[in-house]
Amino acid sequence: MSLLRNTRALLVSLGVLALLAGPAQAGAEQAVPRDDEVTGFRFQILTGDDSEVTRRIAEDLYKRLVPTFGAFRTELAQRRRMVYVAIGPTALRDALARRCDCVVISAFTSSQVWRALTARAGNRTSLLTAVYAEPAPADQLRLAALLYGRPVRVGAILGRDTAFLRTTLESEVEVQPFAAGDDINHTLNGMTRAEVLLALPDGDVYNPENVRNILLSTYRRKQGVIGFSADMVKVGALATTYSEIEDINTQVAEIAASFVATGELAPPQFPRYFRTVVNEGVARSLDVRVTDDARRFARHPARPAPAPAAAAAPVVTQAPIPPAPVP
Repeated sequence: MSLLRNTRALLVSLGVLALLAGPAQAGAEQAVPRDDEVTGFRFQILTGDDSEVTRRIAEDLYKRLVPTFGAFRTELAQRRRMVYVAIGPTALRDALARRCDCVVISAFTSSQVWRALTARAGNRTSLLTAVYAEPAPADQLRLAALLYGRPVRVGAILGRDTAFLRTTLESEVEVQPFAAGDDINHTLNGMTRAEVLLALPDGDVYNPENVRNILLSTYRRKQGVIGFSADMVKVGALATTYSEIEDINTQVAEIAASFVATGELAPPQFPRYFRTVVNEGVARSLDVRVTDDARRFARHPARPAPAPAAAAAPVVTQAPIPPAPVP
C-alpha cells in the first residue's frame, strides 16, 4: 500500500447514544464527577486526504471502533479522554501537532515514516502507537522458507531509514549497509551468496532509480525478491505478504479496545493479519516450485461471534464522512 499523500486533514468524530447505568440503591448517594475527572473515552478518525480509498478506510474503521467507545455517556463527552486514529502520515502529523493529553494510534504509515515523525515526541511517546503499513519481516522470512521448501540464505539492504532493523534481522539475514549516493549495483555484488533478497521500504534503497536495477540484477542471478507490497510483486518481485484495509483496521480496533479495557497502550507493531501474493511467472523463471502452503500462507482475524437476535443495535449518529485517503 503506497504512502498517503499530503492534503488537508479530515476529522471524523463520534457521536453515540448514552447507555445509562443501572438504578442506584435506595439511600445511596451517586458520585458527581469533578469537572476535571476523566470518565471514559471518545475517538476521532483523522485523515490526510479525501480520496475514495481513504473514505473506505475511515468508514470501515468507524464501524469497528463504535462498539468499544459507544458505552460511554455522550453528555460527559468533555470529560472523556480523546483517542485519535490517524490514517496515513499527513494525519499523523496533524495528531502530533495537537498539544493534548490524548492517545494517538497511527495506521497506514510505514515504520520508517512513523519513527521519523515521532522522534521528537518526548514524554508523549507512551501515548503513541501504530500498526505499520509494511509487512512484518518475520512473516516475510517465513514466506521465503515456504516458497523454497527449506531454509534459505536471505540478504537485505539497509539504508538510513531501515538501519534500526539491523538488530532484528542480522541473526537470520545477511545485512548490507547502503547510504544515499552509493552504487546499488556494487552493493548487490556483495550479496551473491544470498538466494533471496528481503526488500524493505527504504527511500534511499528502493527509489525509482534503483528499483529496476535491483529487480533485473537479482533476476539474472536467480535470486528471488520478497517485496514489501503487492504492487512490487506485479512488477517483478517473487512474492510478499500483504494486508488488506480490513486486516489493518481490525488490528487498530483491537489495540483501541485493549487500551480502553486496561489503560495500557500496546507498542507500535507490524501487521498481525495478512495474506500472500506470488508472481507465478517469476517463480517459474527462478525454478521455484510454489506449493499451496506458500500460496495460502496467511493469518486472518478470528470471526466475531454473531450477536444475539434479540439484541437491538444502538442508534448511532455520525457526521458525514468526506472522501478519505489511502496509503
